[in-house]
Amino acid sequence: MNDVSQRTPPAWSAVFSMTLGVFGLVTAEFLPVSLLTPMAADLAITEGMAGQAVTATAAVALVTSLLITAATRRIDRRYVLLAFSGLLVISNLLVAYAPNMPSLLLGRVLLGVALGGFWTMSAATVMRLVPEDSVPRALSMIFSGVSVATIVAAPMGSFFGEIIGWRNVFLIAALFGALAFLVQLATLPRMATNARTRLKTLFEVLQRPMVGLGMLAAAMIFAGHFAFFTYIRPFLETVTRVDVNGMSSILLGFGLANFLGTFLGGFMLERNMRLTQIVMPATMGILGLGLAGVGGVPLLDAMMIALWGMTFGTVPVAWSTWLTRTVPDEAESAGGLLVAAIQFAIASGAAVGGLIFDAGGAIGVFMVSGSVLLLAALLILFGIKAQTAAAT
Repeated sequence: MNDVSQRTPPAWSAVFSMTLGVFGLVTAEFLPVSLLTPMAADLAITEGMAGQAVTATAAVALVTSLLITAATRRIDRRYVLLAFSGLLVISNLLVAYAPNMPSLLLGRVLLGVALGGFWTMSAATVMRLVPEDSVPRALSMIFSGVSVATIVAAPMGSFFGEIIGWRNVFLIAALFGALAFLVQLATLPRMATNARTRLKTLFEVLQRPMVGLGMLAAAMIFAGHFAFFTYIRPFLETVTRVDVNGMSSILLGFGLANFLGTFLGGFMLERNMRLTQIVMPATMGILGLGLAGVGGVPLLDAMMIALWGMTFGTVPVAWSTWLTRTVPDEAESAGGLLVAAIQFAIASGAAVGGLIFDAGGAIGVFMVSGSVLLLAALLILFGIKAQTAAAT
């Protein structure tokens, strides 16, 4: 069969089905953030231990993102993507009925496989579903799935968790996964395999000038963000001291601001990409330290958390753009590296954040988070050359 990129008209229904998949995966990944407290209480574990559900998913997604392309290079991508959506459904069901921590972690491990694999392949698959001049619009659709998931996972998770219980929230997430699977089954075309992909390509790309430093800076930004984001509910409960309705409103504000940030990022990147890369983590770092230092006033905390969400909304767009400009000839392999760096950051941010939380509470987590983000901004400022970051 001919490559899908030759299809006319463009397969927008298939792109939409992938957006549904990304929405379901990212929603499931971060539901524990808004349900941390009831999950910990029900399973008789600490909130720090419950936070490791995020760590397990990210750790497995990291490994999957590095290996999945080469491991499945001879399998039709349609079947691979459908398998990931199937794992999403199974994962949510396992979590919903988990009687203990090991069962919970098993479900989250399966989610990590689905998340790392689906997200690694999504951009490359989109490039085969639409003509070259339509790829940016198709990728924007994919990123919108992430932004909407951010809006849904945090505020809606905490709101509905209070009403129907955290287990039923995961059952609803399983239904979303099933919907994505069915739409993908109906719309994804068969796609020829690419047997040329090898693991050594990842190392070759990583050795190029500035790529390693860029990956490190991106990992620091995502680690700082997810240390903050994983423990935002305990912060709102113990420091801001808002009820569940107030918490849901603040998290909804965060999600809406994050959605707006994706559009703000495109506007800023068109004007000065390197400045955007520096200002965003610096702003987030200042906000993290500000919340740790003066947090406790609901309105002020809500404003700072919303500003954080808007600022972070620009980050994935900025680093994806940087990557395509810095490594244009190996964007697929470099994209796998970026996914791995992000998942490593999520795992380390959530894991270290859990240890810090158990030792010093949410304020300690936010102080460390803010410091890491400021260090990332300094690394970009002094370590990544302007001509590389801004190359066209």
